[in-house]
Amino acid sequence: MPLTPLDIHNKEFSRRLRGYDEDEVNEFLDQVIKDYESVIRENKELQNQLLTIQERLDHFVNIEESLSKTILVAQEAADDVKNNSKKESQLIIKEAEKNADRIINEALSKSRKVAIETEELRKQASIYRTRFRTLVEAQLELLSQDDWNALESREASESVTFKDDVLHRI
Repeated sequence: MPLTPLDIHNKEFSRRLRGYDEDEVNEFLDQVIKDYESVIRENKELQNQLLTIQERLDHFVNIEESLSKTILVAQEAADDVKNNSKKESQLIIKEAEKNADRIINEALSKSRKVAIETEELRKQASIYRTRFRTLVEAQLELLSQDDWNALESREASESVTFKDDVLHRI
């Protein structure tokens, strides 16, 4: 156990013949006590400073660790955002490609339908034209027959009879 200033002060030496001068020894011991007390005080101050500095160091170490963790978390978050953005952009591109394919397929299907309808209308128009031509030719043939003149004279006589009949009723 270390000596205290009180231990030094209370220390008693045995007396012998032809020993040291007691006053000189006491003065020296008083000086040692003062110096020893000064060293102890300085030591306590240094320990307090060391404790304060250690607390500050611990505080700064904690801040450094927090900052390091924060930087790591921020980096991870940035990486996650970047990866999610890439995935989302790839999904958007795939969706756009699907939509484009669907639109193209719909357009091709409509184009085919229109082409089929157009061809059908052409066929129907050709059939109609052929039938109409046949009808017109048949009518022209009827008009060019000799029977037409007989029909006209018959109609004329019937017309006169009809008029006489109407006049007679009046």
